[in-house]
Amino acid sequence: MDDTDLLRCLVQVIGRAAIPPEEILSVIGKRKKQIKAFNLCDGTRTLGDIARKAKINQGNLSRTTARWVEQGILFRIGEGKAARLIHIYPIAPNRRRGARDQAE
Repeated sequence: MDDTDLLRCLVQVIGRAAIPPEEILSVIGKRKKQIKAFNLCDGTRTLGDIARKAKINQGNLSRTTARWVEQGILFRIGEGKAARLIHIYPIAPNRRRGARDQAE
């Protein structure tokens, strides 16, 4: 484990405390493709990579991720085509708006 892994863990823990999954879902939407695209924003892929894997038009995804960055649930690291996107924490793919946590 290196410093980058520890930093990712810290961001996820703080993110979960600050923004619950239901609030993130209200921003990203409930469509499977959007949830998949959000979860692919793990800092290892470019916008083009994410668009191909999620099967979403890159222009639409660009506007969508800009909104997510503005809402504070996604971060952009770097600039230009080499920029990477990092989500605050991943959302379970089977999670839907209004769904209750399994722990409840």
